Amino acid sequence: INFPLLEILPHFFIILLFVRWEEEKYEDGVKWKFLEHNGPYFPPEYQPLPDTVHFYYDGEKVKLSPAAEEVALFFARMLDHEYTTKKVFRENFFEDWRKEMTDEERCLIQDLDKCDFGEIHAMHKAKVEARKNRTKEEKQGLKDANQKIVDEYGYCMLDHHKERIGNFKIEPPGLFRGRGEHPKQGMLKKRIQPEDVIINCSKESRIPVPPAGHCWKEVRHDNSVTWLASWTENIQGYIKYIMLNANSKLKGEKDWEKYEVARKLKTCVDNIRNQYHLDLKSKEIVRRQRAVALYFIDKLALRAGNEKEEGETADTVGCCSLRVEHITLHEQLDGNKCVVEFDFLGKDSIRYYNKVPVISKVFNNLKRFLKNKQPGDDLFNRLSTAMLNKHLSSLMPGLTAKVFRTYNASITLQQQLKELSNKSDNVAEKLLSYNRANRAVAILCNHQRAPPKTFDQSMTNLQGKIDARKEQLSLAKTELKEAKKEAKKKGNSDPKLQTVVKRKKAAVKRCEEQLLKMEVQATDREENKQIALGTSKLNYLDPRISVAWCKNMEVPVEKIYNKTQRDKFAWAIDMTEADFEF
Repeated sequence: INFPLLEILPHFFIILLFVRWEEEKYEDGVKWKFLEHNGPYFPPEYQPLPDTVHFYYDGEKVKLSPAAEEVALFFARMLDHEYTTKKVFRENFFEDWRKEMTDEERCLIQDLDKCDFGEIHAMHKAKVEARKNRTKEEKQGLKDANQKIVDEYGYCMLDHHKERIGNFKIEPPGLFRGRGEHPKQGMLKKRIQPEDVIINCSKESRIPVPPAGHCWKEVRHDNSVTWLASWTENIQGYIKYIMLNANSKLKGEKDWEKYEVARKLKTCVDNIRNQYHLDLKSKEIVRRQRAVALYFIDKLALRAGNEKEEGETADTVGCCSLRVEHITLHEQLDGNKCVVEFDFLGKDSIRYYNKVPVISKVFNNLKRFLKNKQPGDDLFNRLSTAMLNKHLSSLMPGLTAKVFRTYNASITLQQQLKELSNKSDNVAEKLLSYNRANRAVAILCNHQRAPPKTFDQSMTNLQGKIDARKEQLSLAKTELKEAKKEAKKKGNSDPKLQTVVKRKKAAVKRCEEQLLKMEVQATDREENKQIALGTSKLNYLDPRISVAWCKNMEVPVEKIYNKTQRDKFAWAIDMTEADFEF
């Protein structure tokens, strides 16, 4: 009763208000308080061709203007590549090249087939060869020059701590390649100028100085984002960013948050699945469409798909933007009932082709959605990606269709590792199991790639090494047999002969291990020929699953992640125990 409660209550409420204000300030999106940097590093300006190197049109020498000559060089550098034989690539290149020409050049150069880039191509090849044959002193000079660039542009001050910047160099101009049969391949990636770049830094910092004679597009002081500079590239209209290095504190926190949201989905995914299964029978068509789309996103890890930017010509789609022409329904196919056949171009114009048995409710709904529609009509005509994500966020804070992709990729990896891994295997066999588990995820996410141009030659070389190792093993076994025979003659009493036998046994064992390693490597390469393992490993798989597997299987983390990747996932490597479960 005598305790002075009334005297301390005001102080208590002041403390509560202060804590609440700090929480609100954080929730408002504050990422940093101070950011200072020197802006991006721009590639050097174009240097004209020497007087001894010429471009020819219809057999005649033509002196091109600098802008047209630079674009001609981009094409000449690629003459050894199959891209320059593709009709779409050539047409897009020629159209954009003519835009860089003078009126006089446009009047003259009308046909790409009459253009001769031979001398320019030969000059480029000579430069490549010269780079390969640089002296030790030349290489060191280049290394020192690059280090100066890194020292000036590769670091920033973030909250008064020096942090490494990731991609501080702006990509030089060139010809767009794209992935798959991209409709924009061959188009000119224009040179980015300071006038295209938005700089982001704190108000109190020193604003980066643009190159002489230039100015920035804009200077912002937005501490709710983590990028230092941005610009819009001209091919796809995508915004490009200069970000902090992968191992920075902010990037690590962002990665951790992404995977924690996916882990949180694990606790409520059954309820969400029950909900969309109930919605398959809803009286509202929009609920049925949403349920079928969610079923595909969940079971097939399809991207949700976003609305096209104005001027976008690539006919790529995701789940919500599928059209009638992209699916075919089969009551019976290959011994399965209710099969949906997908065939469409996904992200980066990579073809998605799959035949999937589905539950009857989904199949019957799809038949209903297709009714009275033309091939070019939307399959989910009442649904958009925004509507789907709004619904998902109401089921779990932070949940989007992309989280399902991360969740299913990570769960698949964890399940596959449990099924495929064997602790008694050697390291090479364990790595093969890891890559097979990763490959299951890559197939689920449709991460394809074209086989490397050098694949066949590489496999031939590896097979040659395997054959040579087999001969070496056969010889080693013969020598061991003879050594044992000789030792037996002497009654196994001669210590020198016993030492020889031990040495021969060790040689046989070493050859067997090396042969197994090579054979596993050949199997791994063949299986991964058209699958891109890196995309899922770096963007969709919780790194803690891989680190825990490494610790549990006694495999060095360096075998899974290279130096750059270890920097990116330093937070996971430091905190993960062998018994981690996603």
